[in-house]
Order: sequence, then structure tokens, then C-alpha cells
Amino acid sequence: MASSGSWSLALRFACRLCVILALVLDSKISVVAGDDSNVPGVNSAGVGGGASELCDNELSSFMPPPYGNLSEIVCRPIWNTFVLRYSQTEDHVMNIILSAVYTTGWVGLGFSKDGMMVGSSAMVGWVNRKGQARIKQYFLQGSKVSQVIPDKGELPLTGIPASLVLHGPRIYLAFQLKFPTHLARQPIILAIGSGYPKHHHLTKHNDKTTILFDFSAGSASEAPTNFGQMKKNHGILAIFGWGLIIPVGAIVPRYFKHKDPLWYYLHALIQFVGFVIGLAAVVLGQQLYTKIGANFPTHRAIGIFVLVLSILQILAFFLRPNKDAKIRKYWNWYHHWLGRFAVFFAAVNILLGIKIGAAGNDWKIGYGFLLGVILLSVIVLEALARMRRTEKDTLPSNFQMNPVQ
Repeated sequence: MASSGSWSLALRFACRLCVILALVLDSKISVVAGDDSNVPGVNSAGVGGGASELCDNELSSFMPPPYGNLSEIVCRPIWNTFVLRYSQTEDHVMNIILSAVYTTGWVGLGFSKDGMMVGSSAMVGWVNRKGQARIKQYFLQGSKVSQVIPDKGELPLTGIPASLVLHGPRIYLAFQLKFPTHLARQPIILAIGSGYPKHHHLTKHNDKTTILFDFSAGSASEAPTNFGQMKKNHGILAIFGWGLIIPVGAIVPRYFKHKDPLWYYLHALIQFVGFVIGLAAVVLGQQLYTKIGANFPTHRAIGIFVLVLSILQILAFFLRPNKDAKIRKYWNWYHHWLGRFAVFFAAVNILLGIKIGAAGNDWKIGYGFLLGVILLSVIVLEALARMRRTEKDTLPSNFQMNPVQ
């Protein structure tokens, strides 16, 4: 059995690790401002006049029902000349009216799952050259103009028709959504383009921003401008730590035990380095979850599950019984299978992260190549190990490699 000193060391390590993990997973990095003073365009006069004047417009004089007679409507200037009005009922019906100073082109409001443009759905409105009002839903399948698809999207529109009104210098987009639950913090994308849509296909935007808006409190904050790079760093750390170093560390004890005790120290060192890098990926993922309100519960749950398995593996290192201990074989089963589960679920979560992050073919090809190299290496090493065992079993017990002449 492990000595009492090992147990004490393991207990102290577990306590410290649990404290660190609790601080990481429970930390709340507030990005929703208590007021709107930190958001560009909020509480500023803008082009269309003061904030109070923008919100004092009587909608009933020019907006069709139900948008012209909404009760308990919240009005917030959110960016440049953009003003957002909304009301949310107890049965989760959301009426939204977006307005902005308008001359030509189009104006859009998108709802995003992770703060990114790709994968979001948007309502876009414009007045064409003939003076006809148009409002449509679009699905932003990719970053190219051809990948912005009209009459597609995931917004839960109701049967109430969307409406677009040009009143004075401002354009008003109004539509109604019904969500399964109360809408709170939500990344929204605001964009404007000066070119007229051609056959309902949008021209490239001239300006855009991402806002993290709290529909419960009526407050907004500017989404971090580097969240795209944060996502890339999160993916790189996860692939490098969980997808490369940890599997390599798992290969060492299976195929290099004849290099005793070198295999043991290499295994411990490689796995510790992989764990540290993997932990950094988890910390960065938690920051992304908090800052941009990314809602991917499956990806997050698997990541935390893999982290917990890795912590249990580190604890097993300190509680490793002696070779002649009766429970050593049970410890071996526990250590081997827990490690295999961690490697498997880490690979699954990396693939899931590439998919939900819309990382593109480069990431898929890169990780696929890495995974292929690891699997091929395991196959070759396994074949060589079986050949060595076969040769050893076929040799007679009294056979000597270098018999004395």
C-alpha cells in the first residue's frame, strides 16, 4: 500500500487543486455594465438627436399593430445611431423594434449563440430604389456574401408579420419572436451596409459590432473584440494538451515498459505537462463562456468531465500501491481505463468544439491528420509489441542469445 506520507501529500494536493478548480469554474467575470455608459453610442446624442428624444417618439402614429401599441416597452440606444426597443411577456413573446438613421442600403440585427457572425440568424430591412419596404430573415452560414442565405434562419418568428417603416430620417425594423424560456443575456450583432441588396442578396456590410445585451435588465456591454482569437487559443490549447500530449503520454507506459524506470518518469512528466496545457484550455473556455454567453452545454460538460478524470489520474499517481500489494491489479485497472476514457472523451470534445465553433476545413484537416498519425503510431507499436511477445514465447526456456563457446 502507499505510505501515510503519500496519502497526506495526495490529500493536500487534492485540496489545493479543488480550490483552484472551484475558483476557475465559479468565477464570474462581469461583462454586463450596470448602466449603459460604457457602450459606444449608448447615452450619447448620436446623429439622430439626444437619447431621450430618440426614445420619446410616439410609435403609435406610424407603426402598425401590434408594434405601435406595445405596453411596458424598454428603449435603449445601443450603438452609433441604433436604438433598440423591446417588450417581453410572461409567456416569453418578445417584440423587437430596431431603428437607425437611414439613407440607403440595409440595416440588420442578428442573434448569435457565441458572439460570432458565422452561424447566427438575422433580421435585415431596407427600402429599395422603387421605395418599397423589405424585411427578411437571413442565415449567416459563412463569412462570404454568397453564404448569407435569405429566407433562412433559426429565429423563432411568430405568425405576426414583420414590419419595416421609414419615418423621417430613421428606419424601423419590427418583428416578434417567441422563445421557450425567458430571454436574458444574448449576444446580438448590429450591422449596416450602404449598398442595396441585389435579388435579396446582401452586399457586404460597411460597419458592424457585437453587443452582449441583457434583456432582463435592459443593459448592454460591448462584447470583447478579441473573442475570435480567444476561441482560436482555446482550440489550440485543447488540441495540443488533450489531443496530442496526453495521448503520447498514454502510449509510453504501454509500449516502452522495457525501458524501466525511464518509461515511468517520461509518462509522469508528459502527462503533467499535458494536464497543465489542458487546464489552461478549460480556463480559457470558461472565460469565453462568461464573457460572450456561449451556450454549448454538451461541449462544456464533456470538457469538465475530462478535467475531473484527469484530476483523478493525478491523485492516482500519489496513491499508487507497491508492486506486491494485493490491490495493485485493481489500481492498474482503474488507472488504465480511466485514462482511456479521458483520452476518448477529449477527442470527442475536440471534434465537437471544431464543429460548433465553425472553425473551417483547415482545423478539421489538421486535427484529422494529427489523430491519424497517433492512431497509425499505435497500430505500428502494437504490431511490434505482439511480434516481440510471439518471438519470446517461441524461444525454448534454455535458449541463450550468446552461448558461451
